[in-house]
Amino acid sequence: MDLQLKDRIVIVSGGAKGIGAAIVRMLAAEGALPVILDKDAAAASALESEFLKLGAKLLIVVANLAEAKHCRGAVDQTLQKFGRIDALVNNAGINDGVGLENGTPEAFIESLQRNLFHYYNLAHFALPALKKSTGAIVNIASKTAVTGQGGTSGYVAAKGGILALTREWAAELLPHKIRVNAVVPAEVMTPLYRGWLDTFPNPEQKLKSVISKIPFEQRMTTAEEIASMAVYLLSGQASHMTGQHVFVDGGYVHLDRALT
Repeated sequence: MDLQLKDRIVIVSGGAKGIGAAIVRMLAAEGALPVILDKDAAAASALESEFLKLGAKLLIVVANLAEAKHCRGAVDQTLQKFGRIDALVNNAGINDGVGLENGTPEAFIESLQRNLFHYYNLAHFALPALKKSTGAIVNIASKTAVTGQGGTSGYVAAKGGILALTREWAAELLPHKIRVNAVVPAEVMTPLYRGWLDTFPNPEQKLKSVISKIPFEQRMTTAEEIASMAVYLLSGQASHMTGQHVFVDGGYVHLDRALT
């Protein structure tokens, strides 16, 4: 299947590790030119070395996206390098444990800065270029936006906002033929998820407990499975999809737990 992504310039925030890196690799496999935005310089450099060995092209922008000026700078660097932007994948974020009881108003705002504000900022600054290319936006959200989790008010508020903005932007950008969709993962083994598991006294027991509740095949969703959907939604094959929240979770959110 031709996804019609060859030579397309695609910005991926949080693209150096986990789901973001899987999306970057899949874009490159389809002939696109990924732009990795990430604050982890070492991880970004390692991914760049991998691409250079394969002869693939990409652009690395090391930036803390919590600040709007860095989002603007990342977009400007992309335009200086390539002259256009064809798509944006908003992905960067961290479940930082800022809850109602164990947080503060200041920590809540900081959590939104880490997890939500840069989604808006990158889309805002990239919009003139996306209008020219009639591009697409994919937002990576989380099942916690619809299920709750407990103890993560900042992260969950951000992910709920991301789902709302997906619908809002899809409506606002209809006249410009810019499609906007969201991918909603549940349980995906990433470096951040591994770090969360390691906070438990028995991480492997906790992992088995989580997996036992995933209806389809009782296994974690892979980062590559999330990437496949994200890249598909960016592609010409999804040309009439916009405003959608697509759950890639093995039935975790919507199927009866009795099935497990």
